[in-house]
Amino acid sequence: MPSCTGIASSLFCFFFLFSLIGTEALQKEHPKTQESDRVSNLPGQPLYPLLSHYSGYITVNRDHGRALFFWFFEALSHPSEKPLLLWLNGGPGCSSVGFGSAVELGPLRIQRKGLGLEYNKYAWNKEANLLFLESPVGVGFSYTNTSSDLDQLHDDFVAEDAYNFLVNWLERFPEYRTHDFYIAGESYAGHYVPQLAELVYERNKDKKNFPAINLKGFMVGNPETDDFYDSKGLVDYAWSHTIISDQVYRKVNQVCDFKLLNWTRECSEIMSEVFQQYQEIDIYNVYAPSCLVKKKFQQKVEMNSSRQMRIPGGYDPCYATYAEEYFNRVDVQRSLHANVTGTVFGNWKVCNNSILATYKFTVFSVLPIYTKLIKAGLRIWVYSGDTDGRVPVIGTRYWVEALGLPLKSPWSNWYNENQVGGRFVKYEGLTLATVRGAGHLVPLNKPSEALLLINSFLAAGDLPTQK
Repeated sequence: MPSCTGIASSLFCFFFLFSLIGTEALQKEHPKTQESDRVSNLPGQPLYPLLSHYSGYITVNRDHGRALFFWFFEALSHPSEKPLLLWLNGGPGCSSVGFGSAVELGPLRIQRKGLGLEYNKYAWNKEANLLFLESPVGVGFSYTNTSSDLDQLHDDFVAEDAYNFLVNWLERFPEYRTHDFYIAGESYAGHYVPQLAELVYERNKDKKNFPAINLKGFMVGNPETDDFYDSKGLVDYAWSHTIISDQVYRKVNQVCDFKLLNWTRECSEIMSEVFQQYQEIDIYNVYAPSCLVKKKFQQKVEMNSSRQMRIPGGYDPCYATYAEEYFNRVDVQRSLHANVTGTVFGNWKVCNNSILATYKFTVFSVLPIYTKLIKAGLRIWVYSGDTDGRVPVIGTRYWVEALGLPLKSPWSNWYNENQVGGRFVKYEGLTLATVRGAGHLVPLNKPSEALLLINSFLAAGDLPTQK
C-alpha cells in the first residue's frame, strides 16, 4: 500500500483506499432517504432564520462507483410554490459548495478567516429551492471508485453524470418533480449549463425511456462559451483596460488565430505575457485589491494539449482559504454527511487543479446549443460582471451578437437601490445583462444586484429601468 504522507498524492491514496472498500460497501454507508440527508447541528450555523437543508451523495454510475455530492436548501418561504434551481460552478474542477453555496449565493456564507457561518440576506433561496452540485467527480466531496474516470473527463461525460444525478435526486426528492426547473452557473459552467439543458431537452422527447423534467430555462454568468470570442475578448479587454501594452496587443493580433483549437508556439508565448500582467492583480476582478492571505493561492496557469493554456475559472483566493479551513473540519463533514466512510480524503479543496490539468477540452463552442434551445423556447439569460478580466464582458458581447438574434429592446440602464446596476439588452430568445462593478463572481461582489437578477429571470420579467 502506498504512503499517504509527504509527496505522495492524498487524492491517489483516497481512490486507492476506496477501491479496496468497493462500491457495494460504500452504498451501504450512504443515506437512502431524504430525511437521512437532512443537515442538523452544522457547526457555526446561525440560529435564525430557520433553514431546511439537506446534503449527501447521489450515485450516478454504480459500475464505476461514481457518486456526486450535493447541498440542497429549501426556499425560505413557500417552497412548494417555488421553482427548483440547480447551480453549477466551473473551473473545470471548482466546487459549487465552496463557491456558489458558501461564498456567493447560498444562505450560509463562510465568515472571514473561516470562523464559522453567517446568514446571507441576499441568498437565492429567497426566490427558489436551491440545489448545489459538486461536479464532475474529483471535485470537492464527489468521488469515483474507478481512478481512470479522472483521466476521461470531458464535457459529454460531465453532462451525462449531471443528468443521472438529477434523475436520481428527483427520485429521492419526488415532491420537486413537477416544479419548474432551471439551471444556472458561472465560468466554465458556461459549457456545463447549456450542455445539461440540451441533454434534458433531448431526453424529455423520449418519454418511454426517460422521466420528464420540467425544464424552463437557464442563466449563466461570465460564461466560457466560444473559444474564439472568449479569447479575443480577453485580449481586447486587457488592452482596453491598460493591462497590456500596445506592443503586446499588436503582437497577439499578428501571431494568434483564436479560431484554431491548438494555439501555435508563438501565440502561446505571447499569451503567457498577457497572463503575466495579471500576476500582481486579480484577473477575476481587475479593480479589486489582491488577496495576500497565502501565496499558494496565486493564480495558476495550466497547460493543456487541446487549448494550450488555461487558468481556473471562478477562483477567489481569500475566500478559498476560508472555505477550505471550514470544510476540512471533521465535525463539518460529519454534519454534511460528507466523507461518510471515514476514509481520509486528503484536504478538501475549493478547486482541484489536477482536473484542470487533465480535462479534455474538445468542445470549441456551445453556440449551436444556444441556437437550438432558443428555437425550443427556453428562457435564457446571460449576465456579466464588467470588471472580470478572465471571461470579460467584451467577449460575451461578441458571441451574443454572433448569434444574429433579432433585437427586442435596445441597450438600457437597469437600476438597483436608485443606482445604475448595469446595462441590459433583449433579443428574441435571449437577454444579456451587465453588472456594474462586479467581477467574475457576481453574487459575491454585488449580492443585492445578483438577487434582483435571479428574481427577474425566474419571474420572466424585465430588470427595472426606473430609479
